Amino acid sequence: MRGIALPESPAETLHVAGRAFRIRETRMPAKRSVSEYPELVSLRTIHLCSLLWMASEDVNSHTILNAPEETGQSVTNTSQESTNKDANSSKPQTQVNPTSNLQRIHQRKQQTYSWPQEKKLLKLANYSACQTQDCKCTGWKNAQPIIRTSKGEIQQPLISFSDPCKMCIHPLENHIKHLPVQSDEEINRLLGMAIDADNILTCTHREADPDTKKVYFYLYKLLRNCILSRTKPAIEGPLGQPPFERPNMAKAVMNFVLYKFSHLLPADWQIMCDMAKMFLHCLNFWNFEAPSARQAAINADEAPSYKINYTRWLVFCHVPAFCDSLPHHDTPLVFGKTLLQAVFKPLCRELMNKCHNERDKITPEKRIIVLTHFPKFLSALEAEIYSDSSPMWDPEFKQAPPPHVQAAIESKAQQVRKTGEFEKVIITPNEKDNYTTINISPGIRRFPEKRFYSEGRPDAKKRKSEEVFEDLSEETVAKIVATINDPNYMYGLDAVFPPDVPRDETAKIEESRKIIEFHVIGNSLTQPVSKQTMLWLIGLHNVFSHQLDRMPKEYISQFVFDPKHKTLALIKDGRPIGGICFRMFSTQGFTEIVFCAVTSHEQVKGYGTHLMNMLKDYHIKNNILHFLTFADEFAIGYFKKQGFSKDIKVSKPMYQGYIKDYEGATLMHCELNAKIVYTEFTAVLRKQKEIVKKLIYQRQQDIQKVHPGLTCFKDGVKSIPVESIPGIRETGWKNYAQTRTRGVAKGPQGSELIDCMDMSEALYNALNSVLNSVKSHSTAWPFLEPVNKNEVPDYYDHIKYPMDLKTMEDRLKSKYYVTRRLFIADMTRIFTNCRLYNSLETDYYRCANALEKYFQTRMKEIGLWDK
Repeated sequence: MRGIALPESPAETLHVAGRAFRIRETRMPAKRSVSEYPELVSLRTIHLCSLLWMASEDVNSHTILNAPEETGQSVTNTSQESTNKDANSSKPQTQVNPTSNLQRIHQRKQQTYSWPQEKKLLKLANYSACQTQDCKCTGWKNAQPIIRTSKGEIQQPLISFSDPCKMCIHPLENHIKHLPVQSDEEINRLLGMAIDADNILTCTHREADPDTKKVYFYLYKLLRNCILSRTKPAIEGPLGQPPFERPNMAKAVMNFVLYKFSHLLPADWQIMCDMAKMFLHCLNFWNFEAPSARQAAINADEAPSYKINYTRWLVFCHVPAFCDSLPHHDTPLVFGKTLLQAVFKPLCRELMNKCHNERDKITPEKRIIVLTHFPKFLSALEAEIYSDSSPMWDPEFKQAPPPHVQAAIESKAQQVRKTGEFEKVIITPNEKDNYTTINISPGIRRFPEKRFYSEGRPDAKKRKSEEVFEDLSEETVAKIVATINDPNYMYGLDAVFPPDVPRDETAKIEESRKIIEFHVIGNSLTQPVSKQTMLWLIGLHNVFSHQLDRMPKEYISQFVFDPKHKTLALIKDGRPIGGICFRMFSTQGFTEIVFCAVTSHEQVKGYGTHLMNMLKDYHIKNNILHFLTFADEFAIGYFKKQGFSKDIKVSKPMYQGYIKDYEGATLMHCELNAKIVYTEFTAVLRKQKEIVKKLIYQRQQDIQKVHPGLTCFKDGVKSIPVESIPGIRETGWKNYAQTRTRGVAKGPQGSELIDCMDMSEALYNALNSVLNSVKSHSTAWPFLEPVNKNEVPDYYDHIKYPMDLKTMEDRLKSKYYVTRRLFIADMTRIFTNCRLYNSLETDYYRCANALEKYFQTRMKEIGLWDK
């Protein structure tokens, strides 16, 4: 693999003599030998000992199983650099501490921050534009000739602030007179970008690959322009923004470990997790080959996508690792299937070669892992990586962790508990055998206990920091709840016919009055089964036989009396009148619902809904959060009301071969939320709704006031910020920045807040990025400028509301797009006009379709599309 050697920042020596300074030339000559600079050892030479150290860490399996794309945590530590061999170097690479090169660059940069102010300004003069009016010079250049001694060494010239610039003849102080007024923090930030620009320029001179050289030069110009304009560097354009694929590499590898090795013993499972982490560590610090070096290894169809991903890797991962002025991302967290399939085979080949070459340096116990287990792990991983049907590439892949990991999670959760919002009815065992009877509802409402929500969840810390709300006082809530609970609160028809009564309300009332009961029962081959349980099973068999008349009785008997199946029985007057027969697959993380029925003369009373809610609470207690069932045409409606969907979010390999398949039936799925008590859910929602209505009413009484109408529109104003409406803030309205919480701007759930945004810098930057990427697309050429009336005389006869990308650019600059919907409307109008005027077989028509699809993709990537 090729390596890119990077310099430390050249340390200029400066001798103070009045206001004159002697410095060394800051730009390193391109042809000097690497051996003259020990710090120019490639930053990315794979250091096998470092990888083994990573693998030998005490890895927390739960942490590994947390998807990095969900937790937002890095897979690896970016300060621990290790890389592969520099194929362009004629000399063999020297193994060094993987952190030393980055640390040396960082330390040299920190040293520059402690320079005297004059020395910092002198350094920044090279990147600062001349402040003289009408001067176009973008950086001071020394006009003095280079003088060499008799030994060939460069004699450094004396430089003062009055020395003229080689480019514009103006003195040096004219290039820096705007800088002394800046704060020390800002000066150091600009200085850091200057040091990074020097390093990137050195890489540009030493780089042999033309494509890589162009990327380096682009980043150099970006930093230079940011120093000139004193702005933060932001990479925009057709490359897009990370993450680029879903699932990312880290999530896919963790899916693979869960999918393939969940059945292993804890010690073997830990080894697999360690090897997965070691592989991701290698992947994060690997130096990928330039596209020109891989022309022979990849076909013509794969070459463009690899070139794009390689450029993205350089810009977002590799260069920012040593230039911290640029935003840095870890490779496994931002790339996915496309790049991993392209680099996996050469990466594994060279990685295993290194393992064998350095086997003598590895301790015996680690040697077994690296030389015996690791190749088998990579072989199994390879088969899944190149399989399009593998569950590891399923973005919605979910599988319960192994029992020992789950136990560790629950143990940790017990230590750090957080009270939830819903009350839960205690579920008490009636008999020791879980396969016989569990008394869920003995007819007496027990004192409710809280269902806890653990702070140990991966997103708990993030949510805690994001969700900072102005909460209501307990006294205010107590008063409102007391009012709502008052029997005289509702009057008139609402008191006689309460609105929106939940379907299960009647069943809950009957349960509280001991009219009905719920029990989980089942047969057993290892424990004695009570006579009552057996009579209930027989009664349930009769219910299922009568209600599911197309099912053979023998088939129903096979599962109702099967010890592996359980039934949630609805008991009324001592006999079963309904139930749900199910089988739990704990290792797979789901339950199959086999039969579900309520006797005909007891239907339309809410029993079916309450029965399903009871079953959901029972499964949450047992940590199973997925239901699967095959529903016939008559049952689909019922299951939809209970939260089931035809959109199966469980990967097929998890349930294929486990559940019973029925011809002519539809597979349906329901995912449970562990924070909800489903039997209390409707009551809680109703109470919350009443509380909100009461709060709105109270607020209306407090702020009731009539304001005069807006007159600014008569003066030609097209739009105004929402916050400028008289009285808007008194109502409690907050702007976008104040109300933004988890999930906003990520999809449809945040669209209301996005629509309310005024033309903030964030919205402007987002729309500007999309517009620039659309303009640079290969199919944008027909829409870049307004249609020329001389070339197409009848165009404006057919198109009454023309639009083009140039007009949109002008509107964006004038702050016309105060909401993203205005932007979407104008862009959509371009495509609609094109298809209206041009026929289906024209290039213009095809360009409109292609560009519209690309536009929608870009809007979805940045969370501004909800259609």
